[in-house]
Amino acid sequence: MAKKKQKLTRNIVSLILATMATVTLSAQPAGRPSLVVNIVVDGLSLDYINLLKDQFTDGGLQRIMRDGVTITDLNFGSVLDPAASTAIVQTGASPAMNGVASSMVYDRASRRTLSFFIDSSTLGNFTNETYSPRALRVSTIGDELRIASQGLNHVYSICPDAAQAIIMAGHKGNSAFWIDNTSGKWATSTYYKDAPYTIQTRNRMQPLDMRLDTMAWKSAISPELYPDLPNYKKLYSFRHTFYRTDPQRIVHYKNTPLVNTEVTSIASDYIKSLSLGKGENIDMLNLSYTVTPFIYGDDHDIRMEQMDSYIRLDREIKSLITAIDTNGPGMDRTMIVITGLPSNVTRRRSKENEWDTPAGEFSPRKAISLLNIYLIAIYGNGEWVIGYDQNQFYLNHELIKQRDIDLAAIRSESARFLNRMAGISEAQTIDDIIAERIGETATPPRRNINQDFAADIYISTFPGWDIVDDGTVSPNPDTYPKIQRQTAPIAPAFILAPNIKSKTITGAVDPRAIAPTIASILRIRSPNAATQPPLRLDFK
Repeated sequence: MAKKKQKLTRNIVSLILATMATVTLSAQPAGRPSLVVNIVVDGLSLDYINLLKDQFTDGGLQRIMRDGVTITDLNFGSVLDPAASTAIVQTGASPAMNGVASSMVYDRASRRTLSFFIDSSTLGNFTNETYSPRALRVSTIGDELRIASQGLNHVYSICPDAAQAIIMAGHKGNSAFWIDNTSGKWATSTYYKDAPYTIQTRNRMQPLDMRLDTMAWKSAISPELYPDLPNYKKLYSFRHTFYRTDPQRIVHYKNTPLVNTEVTSIASDYIKSLSLGKGENIDMLNLSYTVTPFIYGDDHDIRMEQMDSYIRLDREIKSLITAIDTNGPGMDRTMIVITGLPSNVTRRRSKENEWDTPAGEFSPRKAISLLNIYLIAIYGNGEWVIGYDQNQFYLNHELIKQRDIDLAAIRSESARFLNRMAGISEAQTIDDIIAERIGETATPPRRNINQDFAADIYISTFPGWDIVDDGTVSPNPDTYPKIQRQTAPIAPAFILAPNIKSKTITGAVDPRAIAPTIASILRIRSPNAATQPPLRLDFK
């Protein structure tokens, strides 16, 4: 009798467990991805995509647009550098909230520009750079994914740029790797605990510095096939090399589509060797590509190079999808997010002055000198202006405090003087810019400023004017004069997921909505500073 009761009890328990398992399985979101490939593309434009779609493969961008969600107009409000734009997308928050207003910030104490992510408590691996994400004030979508899985999943980032790699890995990422501008090696920080052997092997056996001599960027297709090019441009193709005699060859290489191929190669190795997306938890692989204008060549007309970048980008996307299907979990278990970032690259001085277009040169060194002389005449002898960086002037706060001068007043006086200087279209004080409450409800440029590193005066120059790099700012690898042009802070985005129906979203979309949208698809929390609702998508 006792044995019959035990058998009956076991049967009841088995039935209950089976029922619970059935309920659990039925509660899982249909088609929920096990791998997220999260990509940002510097300088991506929907106009170029539409222009070149006939040259694209069927399995790359065409597939993404056909089967996924297309967002035509992400409006960033104002043109930011790639790091700040990436941080908005990954955190769902503005620079005023997430802290990242630029990859470089001006340090008043040393009077130099430094990386926003510099962290002396860490050490560099394969680099002398000591970086960490500690300065990032909020969580990222990768952080939230790690938290949701109790750290049992993996989040990796592979980006040519250090700031983007760190932002995309977030605080909780397993690793972040970027290309060191000096050695050419894939570098990281001791902040991150993982260093996949595939990238270590590449550094030892196939270092980029040893391969650059043999590389050349030339047209991927015949010049006759590029649309909307004048006949004279179709007569000759282009060729850009990276010889050892060029001290900036790694920087130049990182601004070509050849670096995208390097990123795809490592990403494919990760997918295969680390079995990404094949476990019970959702893994994330973060990548960055570039299609920004190439400003380092001899020819000012770079339309062919620009179009070639997009044709090569399409091939990289196809190669990545092939790697997912061949060695990964398959596209039926993978979500791909491609977010464009508006280009902030100002073109090198062209021959526009030969066509009598309005132009001029603005010298920061001269502006500092003249402004300082003007302030001396009003406030007495002293070094009143201590620095300039990225259209921003920095005043000597210590001297101003010693002389008991009202900071807002000297800022206003400085802005009034600069507004009368040739080439400057507008000069604003930080007080004017943040007159409204800075934060998520503010509009650009207010919400795009980190007050901890804010300058005193912000200027805009007239389109067509060069800002001459005359040694005023910290040494920069890109020393070419740049011609200023107004550009729209608009970029497209694409989401391809197994549980999302194809759709096109037109009209302006706030880029802060991307992170909450990804979180909604994955059924996890949004980053902790994200205030935008997710986009309305149609689930299968």
